[in-house]
Amino acid sequence: MPYYLAQLTYTKEAIKTLDEHPHNRLEDARPAYEELGITIQEGFLAFGEYDVVLLIEAPDNVRAAAISLAVTAGGAIAHYKTTPLMTWDEGVEAMRLAGGSSYTPPS
Repeated sequence: MPYYLAQLTYTKEAIKTLDEHPHNRLEDARPAYEELGITIQEGFLAFGEYDVVLLIEAPDNVRAAAISLAVTAGGAIAHYKTTPLMTWDEGVEAMRLAGGSSYTPPS
């Protein structure tokens, strides 16, 4: 099953709520992911541009997009960025295929 990196930024209101009522939101959100066949492999709080970083495994791009839309529509997330990931084996296969490509750059 494909892997994805999901990066989320909370709204200011959501951060205020979490400050007032601290708890593990990952466990609250997990069932919504699972009902779409998505597994949260790892989840972390982060500093910087994104507040949450998830490594998820989803059956396909459609379901990865669906959870992004559902979570964002909830109103507590200002930004949800999804990056498709490849395993090293997939990456090496892509390198092999690229090496045999007949593509030539414009001249």
